[in-house]
Amino acid sequence: MEVILLERVAKLGQMGQVVKVKDGYGRNYLLPQGKALRATTANIAKFESQKAQLEARNLETRKEAEAVGETLAGQSFIVIRSASDGGVLYGSVAGRDIAEAATAAGFTVDRHQVALIAPIKDLGVHDVTVRLHPEVEVTVSVNVARSPEEAELQAAGKSIRELAAEAEAAAEFEIAELFDDIGGAVDEDEE
Repeated sequence: MEVILLERVAKLGQMGQVVKVKDGYGRNYLLPQGKALRATTANIAKFESQKAQLEARNLETRKEAEAVGETLAGQSFIVIRSASDGGVLYGSVAGRDIAEAATAAGFTVDRHQVALIAPIKDLGVHDVTVRLHPEVEVTVSVNVARSPEEAELQAAGKSIRELAAEAEAAAEFEIAELFDDIGGAVDEDEE
């Protein structure tokens, strides 16, 4: 199926290009979403007559997305989840969760705009790309933690594994100190 793109589509082409796509992709995604028209002679003529309006609308939406992107870029959002002692989540953080965190912070982000390669499955600070417009992408950081206090520590640069190792070392030191005290008391009794 050949279609005329009405806006820039990632990995496909720019506005106004006639591209060949699989029938299902064109029929089920591009056409219903209003991203393309079938490449017939009538539609090509219709596109040429509306080209200036489409370009103006695209420019306007891109400027709006860039303005939002300037305030959104570099923001950090905290997502609280249950996790094991090793830092592995008992579920995952998906695009919907990140969009909800951004919306709670006062930004308008749809879950489809969050570009995750794979769901986040461990604690820590993760960089995530948000596509506000086909031509505008920003990066935000998502701090996945078990509690707000833990999120503050992670934001300061400490990882969950480092904190667990420090706590374990402190516990081992206390145990060693306790045995030294007990050993000293036994020596005194023998004398």
